[in-house]
Amino acid sequence: MTVALPHATAGLRRARVRRALRGLPAHLVLLAGVVLFVFPVYVAFVASTADLPEVTSGTLRLLPGPHAGENYWKAFVTGTGARIHGVPMARAMLNSLVVALGVALGKIALSLLSAYGIVFFDFRWRTPAFWLIFLTLMLPVEVRIIPTYKVASDLGLVNTYTGLILPLTVSATGTLLFRQFFLTVPDELVDAAKMDGAGPLRFLWSVLLPVSRTTVAALFVVLFIYGWNQYLWPLLITTSQDKEVVVVAITKMIGTGEALVDWPVIMASALLALLPPTVVIVAMQRWFVQGLTETEK
Repeated sequence: MTVALPHATAGLRRARVRRALRGLPAHLVLLAGVVLFVFPVYVAFVASTADLPEVTSGTLRLLPGPHAGENYWKAFVTGTGARIHGVPMARAMLNSLVVALGVALGKIALSLLSAYGIVFFDFRWRTPAFWLIFLTLMLPVEVRIIPTYKVASDLGLVNTYTGLILPLTVSATGTLLFRQFFLTVPDELVDAAKMDGAGPLRFLWSVLLPVSRTTVAALFVVLFIYGWNQYLWPLLITTSQDKEVVVVAITKMIGTGEALVDWPVIMASALLALLPPTVVIVAMQRWFVQGLTETEK
């Protein structure tokens, strides 16, 4: 049996204390950052539990009020308040969920296939094709919004889920990320798949997808949030309330004047809109971080 000497135990204790003190400034900075980012959300939560006179009078307390159930019911189910009549968050969140999932999955599928073709298929114009795709990064939706709307209108896609999703699924970002990852795949892996008789689709499905799952997960998180936060394109392409997404619905709740604002219901709607992206980030955090920090990327 080994018995720790008193001076050795004291030395270990002092070493732990020194390490804790060295890490204290970093922890204090992180704590200050957490407070800085969380406090506005907490104030919004408190406002969502108060009544309208308390919020508008400037006497809002820092403790939750007694009207949480009433305000969240109005925001989620009816979409109405003392001074507003909008889309229920239940409907708007469903629309945003459909758009976010469609945009994320569509972008990943198109980017995966385009990067796969550019990297693993030997054809004459593959490098110019990649650079043409890459140049589309200089043309965001705001620049091509008018011709995109004209094409969607001619195809009868106005006020449809297809019109909301399809123009946002084409992007060079995912193609660039997948291309950079596919370039790190060893040639021996490709040769082994060919020797086993795997065709192009079998190689993509059975080999490339499993090894790129962290990249897919990281890209899915980014693209889901991108699709969830869309405002300009859904504002133009939708003509009825039953297709409005959360950002557009909340913006219309605010209105154009201070007298029309029902802040408790709006704060409740904004907090409800935060839930799906938060759930996605928390659920996929490990894969997201791994996909961004793996050394072979």
